[in-house]
Amino acid sequence: MSRTPVGSKKSPANQGKSAGARRRLMLWLTFVAVFAIWAGYTFLVQNAQISDKSDYLATQQTSQQDTQKQLEQLKYEVSRLKDPEYIGQLARKKGYYLPEETPIQVEESGN
Repeated sequence: MSRTPVGSKKSPANQGKSAGARRRLMLWLTFVAVFAIWAGYTFLVQNAQISDKSDYLATQQTSQQDTQKQLEQLKYEVSRLKDPEYIGQLARKKGYYLPEETPIQVEESGN
């Protein structure tokens, strides 16, 4: 008989436990890997969506600023229409004059 240290031989019962433990460990690692891949994919997709929305927001903000400038310009023009002198200038540009005014037209020379 050969001498073997106690516990160096694996009994069939221990082999079954370690095989089951390995199987559970591999199942757990597979689950963790699949979850990590899904989380990474979701992160990248959401990053792309945020980037697209940020670009859209920037274009909308510039459009809003342009519209705001146009609104201010129109408000200024409306406030000028309340001035009688400005209305007279507009009328003269279109060829209308007051009854006592005589229009003076300057002819340009052909030089």
